[in-house]
Amino acid sequence: MNQTTDGIIFDLDGTLWDSTQAVADAWQASISKLSYVDRTVTQEDVRAIAGMPYDAIYDKLFPNLNASQRQELMALCGEEELRQLKAEGGTLYEGLEETLASLQEKYKLFIVSNCQLGYIDIFLEFHNMQRFFTDHGCFGDNHKPKGENIRALIERNNLKEAVYVGDTKGDYDASQQAGVPFIYARYGFGEVTANVPYIDRFEDLRKLF
Repeated sequence: MNQTTDGIIFDLDGTLWDSTQAVADAWQASISKLSYVDRTVTQEDVRAIAGMPYDAIYDKLFPNLNASQRQELMALCGEEELRQLKAEGGTLYEGLEETLASLQEKYKLFIVSNCQLGYIDIFLEFHNMQRFFTDHGCFGDNHKPKGENIRALIERNNLKEAVYVGDTKGDYDASQQAGVPFIYARYGFGEVTANVPYIDRFEDLRKLF
């Protein structure tokens, strides 16, 4: 963004990869084991809730379940989701690896997501992305809002001029809470109406930086 930028922090789902089909399959497999859940979860359902805190997703998709039922379902879905992603991975956006390699020459790279614990690690390990990222944080680490996790990552890595790249209004709101500039990934799952820089492909970041 400017000559003083020292770190680029990325959202994961809808920004770095698309895992929505694997996640939908995992949730549907889990639902089939429970007699009290009468709902089909589709890829579009998963896209629609991308970026929400992990527990809030289940409040939205399964409002008729009581607290204990929702907790049981969340545990089953979470376990199956990680199992499927370990086996299949997700779909990386075009030009991801080459663009990260280019950005890494000048900036430290990070991930902050609202996902469950272990989810970012699978992305890094399955797709051999560990070499690009200095640090990461997620909702599953501490159950804190994304804005707080962005700020915490900035502080522990001593960043002075970081930016956040994401694809939803929740990502934008989190960046504002954390006090960092936002770049909108328009190819992702959400819609951001604020007047901010945007990219239509991941590799467009090479034009901005």
